Amino acid sequence: MDSETENRFINLETKIAFMDDFIQKLQEEVVKQNNLIEVLRAENKVLSGRIQDLSENIDIPNRRPPHY
Repeated sequence: MDSETENRFINLETKIAFMDDFIQKLQEEVVKQNNLIEVLRAENKVLSGRIQDLSENIDIPNRRPPHY
């Protein structure tokens, strides 16, 4: 194999190694974000339930805000 072909293979292998590392890091970040989204959804559900409970127990008068 001549040196030009060998250099091309080395360059391709280097690029593939960097891309593999990037994909691994990207996958880890996606997993972290997915976990965070699940936590936020659960918190949102709890807070929505609390708001619903509070709104059922309080009579809110139908009047204009003070800035009118």
